[in-house]
Amino acid sequence: MDWQSDIIKTLEWSGTVINREGKERVAEEIAAKVKDGDVLGVGSGSTVYMALLAIAKKIKEQNLSIKAIPTSIEISMFCAKLGIPLTTLYENKPDWLFDGADEVDPNRNLIKGRGGAMFKEKLLISSSPVNYIIVDDSKMVDKLGTNFPVPIEVFPAALLHVEHELRKLGPESLALRPAKGKDGSVVTENGNLILDARFHDIQDDLEVKIKSITGVIDSGLFINYDVQILVA
Repeated sequence: MDWQSDIIKTLEWSGTVINREGKERVAEEIAAKVKDGDVLGVGSGSTVYMALLAIAKKIKEQNLSIKAIPTSIEISMFCAKLGIPLTTLYENKPDWLFDGADEVDPNRNLIKGRGGAMFKEKLLISSSPVNYIIVDDSKMVDKLGTNFPVPIEVFPAALLHVEHELRKLGPESLALRPAKGKDGSVVTENGNLILDARFHDIQDDLEVKIKSITGVIDSGLFINYDVQILVA
C-alpha cells in the first residue's frame, strides 16, 4: 500500500522562485557535495527547495542512502514527496548543512527568519561542522538591516515584556509580523510570535542582547557563525 497521500504527491512550492536559473546552478553545486551515508541539515526557503530537487535526483540516479534533518514542516513534507528519509537531532548530528538567508554582509553575518524557522535554523547551524548558505546576489548587502528587519521569535505570553525590553535597545521600528494566509499574526515553527525590529546600526553584540531578554526564543541575527556563502 502506498501510504503517501495525494496532497504530498502534488505538493508544489508556494511562491515564485526568483532567479530560478541561478538557483538551479547553486543547487547542482550543493547536490555535488552529497555522499552516501550523509546526514544533511536542511534549511528553509526557495533556494533550499531547489537544492532538494537536485539532491533527490542524485539519490535516485546513484542509489544513495542519506538522511535529512529539516528546519520546517514545509521542507519536511517536500522531503517526504522526494523520498528523502528524515531523522532528528535525537538520533543524528548533521555532517553538513545548507540553508538560505535574507541578508549577508561582507563579514558573512546573516539575517534569517522570513520563513519563521530561525530558531531551528540556528540550532542546526550550531550543531553542524560545515554550513553552506546559498543565496542570490540580491541578498548580499554592505550593512545588515538594509532591506530586512531583524526577526525575533517571542513566547506569546511574554510579548509585552519583550516589547518593553526591546525598545531599550533603540530600534527604529518594532512590529508584530502579520500573516498573509490567515487572520492574525504569523506563528513560527514552534508556535511562537515574531516581532520585526529595524535597527539603524547592528552591532556585534546585538544578537546576545536580544537573546538575553526573558521570553525571546531567538532572533534571526547570525553574527560570527562559521558559514560558507555560495552565491547563485
